[in-house]
Amino acid sequence: MRRTLARIDAVLIQAVIAGALSFAHLHDLAEAAGQLGWKAWAYPISVDLLLVAAWRRLRFGHSSTSGWCWFLTALVASLGANIATAGLLDLNAVPDWLRILVAGWPAVAFLGGTLLAHTPDSPDPSTTGSTPEPAAKATGSEPPSAPVPAALVEHARKVATAHRDRTGEPIDTDTLRARLGVPPALAQQINAQLAAH
Repeated sequence: MRRTLARIDAVLIQAVIAGALSFAHLHDLAEAAGQLGWKAWAYPISVDLLLVAAWRRLRFGHSSTSGWCWFLTALVASLGANIATAGLLDLNAVPDWLRILVAGWPAVAFLGGTLLAHTPDSPDPSTTGSTPEPAAKATGSEPPSAPVPAALVEHARKVATAHRDRTGEPIDTDTLRARLGVPPALAQQINAQLAAH
């Protein structure tokens, strides 16, 4: 127990140090690029929030292309600032292209944050397997002709549990369908299996 606590403490201390250094580098670069006062302080917060939002999507949602795209975008912004302020860039003579990138960052971060927050999760094909073709073509109230893959049911169970933990209510079929990105009939079949267990 004591060894575990010591390991956690060391990790937290390292995370705080790394976060503070990265924060300072982003601030210094934004200030050098002409973003003065509170604006220079807002840049590191914006980059870090986008990084956390994308990581949360990947960690608790699904390994979607969107999640990876925005995670890498924020990581490049953070890593770029760290490298630029390591003496490779004269902060007293920031090039115009970098000033443009820094000035354009708020729009990029807003777009990324909005898409991460408002785009429904889609299942990771590597964990759910491919849905059989007859199930993908099912529409309306017709039941799918093929059984639901066990991995998809297990994934749906995790989605339903997360929904219940977040809202206190069981997930309804429409919400489940939107979260999984499956046809209505398949969502009904999955929800029925979840209710049966």
